[in-house]
Amino acid sequence: MNWKKWMTAAVISCCCLSAGAQVTGGERAMEFLRLSNAPHVSALGGICVSSTADDIAFALQNPSLMRPALHNQLGLNYNAYYAGIGVMNLQYGYNVEKLSTAFAFGVQYLNYGSFTQTDDIGNQYGDFRASDYALSLAASRSYGEHWRYGATLKWAHSMLYDKRAGAVLADVGINFFDKNALVDVGIVAKNMGFMLHNYTKGNNEPLPFDLQLGASKQFKHLPLNLYVTVHHLYEWDIRYDNPADVQTNILTGADTATKKKSYFADKLFRHFIFGAEFTLGKRIALSASYNQLHRSELAIKEHTALAGFSFGAGINLNKFQVHYSRVYYSSAGAYNEFGLNMALNKLFGLGKSGERIHWNATYPDELQ
Repeated sequence: MNWKKWMTAAVISCCCLSAGAQVTGGERAMEFLRLSNAPHVSALGGICVSSTADDIAFALQNPSLMRPALHNQLGLNYNAYYAGIGVMNLQYGYNVEKLSTAFAFGVQYLNYGSFTQTDDIGNQYGDFRASDYALSLAASRSYGEHWRYGATLKWAHSMLYDKRAGAVLADVGINFFDKNALVDVGIVAKNMGFMLHNYTKGNNEPLPFDLQLGASKQFKHLPLNLYVTVHHLYEWDIRYDNPADVQTNILTGADTATKKKSYFADKLFRHFIFGAEFTLGKRIALSASYNQLHRSELAIKEHTALAGFSFGAGINLNKFQVHYSRVYYSSAGAYNEFGLNMALNKLFGLGKSGERIHWNATYPDELQ
């Protein structure tokens, strides 16, 4: 069986998995892989698989978005996450002409900090640290005039106290772009793989698989780009079973639902993320998005505030891109994320050795 048939079979088998409990988080190992890898992505809702932006971060959202125009771009990002957790991401792209293939390398690292080790009665036995990280390598090629396809291979490792786990995963993506209509469509199957080492020996620990579809639309005479992303395509009902919807009969002691509703609209829109990006001139971009799942699950009913909304700004200079986002995950408050992209081939050269490996090469962007 060749690799194309193997990948197709893997995607189909993952899509045919039956739905489990109606909870989208906390049931799988390596959940940190769902986190956004850059402020530009965060500003567009945390998932974006169909962007035409000149930003290497999107190549690790959908491997087919890696293209020659992103050659020699390095992205460094820092996320000041909740509870003092530090999240760091690195992305780097390189195009190899001889192979007609564009590659992207990524590192994701989460530092949870130091914790005090105690027993069940409070005796202290020192400190310990916890962290997660993932390494990824993506490759992408073009097919015809409008298509690109790609795949990402990932190694993920987690260390929580004395528990360690490791997994091998893969993403497979396809991208379609129509220059005339200025429409981009991407689809990607994420985090297909298996655990090499479980946290607990003999315990079945599933990985955070997802099937995502996205589209973006540019306008010829308006500096606006609209985004829509659909996630969890393989599972219809991702609505949380809220205990507040259940009441107990004081006479019989039986639990009954307060209302028998289908919640069709709620179940539908929890799959959607809506985003927009407005460009001022050629240098400044302002972004905003709304994630219904985040608002539904994390907002407090009496105080929803801006839960589910994200905002961002970017400055595109000749050799640098600076990005910032502020994400309101829940009613508890927001976190800030910062990013810097650098065009290494514009910053410095490598002489004759650089010429041999096409270090200084520049490529037209087929998605612009």
